[in-house]
Amino acid sequence: MGLRTNPSQRQRRLGEELRKMREASGMSATEAGTHAGLGRAHMSHIETGRTSIPEDKLRTLVHAYGFASHPLTEALIAMGKATGRGWWSDFRDTHNAHALDLAEMEDSAVSCRSFQVLYVPGLLQTAEYARSLMRGGEPDANGELIDRYVEFRMRRQRILTTGTCRFHAVIHEAALRMQYAAPDVMRRQIAHLVAMARLPNVRVQILPFKADVFPARFGTPFVVFDAAVPELNTVYVEHPLSSPFISSKEQLDQFSEAFDRLMSVSLTPIDQGIEPEFHAEKSSLGLIQHRLYEL
Repeated sequence: MGLRTNPSQRQRRLGEELRKMREASGMSATEAGTHAGLGRAHMSHIETGRTSIPEDKLRTLVHAYGFASHPLTEALIAMGKATGRGWWSDFRDTHNAHALDLAEMEDSAVSCRSFQVLYVPGLLQTAEYARSLMRGGEPDANGELIDRYVEFRMRRQRILTTGTCRFHAVIHEAALRMQYAAPDVMRRQIAHLVAMARLPNVRVQILPFKADVFPARFGTPFVVFDAAVPELNTVYVEHPLSSPFISSKEQLDQFSEAFDRLMSVSLTPIDQGIEPEFHAEKSSLGLIQHRLYEL
């Protein structure tokens, strides 16, 4: 089997975690390979995600590293068995590997914590709002390509309606006020945001302009993906040129702390069980309804 020229995020992460285990054990790649009957070059390809590793050899390695009974081991074996083929595979003709990695990451996450500044998060967008954003972002793209982009984004949202993933969004008030779409489109988008917050696995908070504190260091939109085992949590940082996936524990902790801070200074989550006139304090729902009134 040939070496992969462009490993997926899942494949890279599997190799990265195996390398971390090996380094924690104090073994060299050559020493580790000896335990599993693998050469140093083969070990290098495994740890960079360029080739797969059979389950028996993976178990041999993690046992040698001292992680045989660790919950992470079974999670890594599941990653190794995964084919990477899902609904997103139907979009390989129009979407790059990065977009497919994002869809696969969302599909496997236990929960997602999202901070967005200028847009409603993709998982909470209506098709017409998404279309307006995409037309603005790629004015030269033909209609068929835009249709595919919108379809892809709508398919991603199924993780919310099936209840397979908990989703907590902190959205800056600016996202509700930016005029990327016509007023009627924006009204329906904001109403959809409220409707999605009715789902038991969805939580929406608005960060108002008048928030007491704003962690400017983390002004860039990001998503924290929580995996079944904490060691496999990942941060996705949005950037127009390159949106990296971050797996460093130190940086993961920083982004998790930043999200907790954003959550603490945001308005209370949308609560569909209480009528707005009975809210004793300012709330996300109250701000949203005020914005609807203005449109």
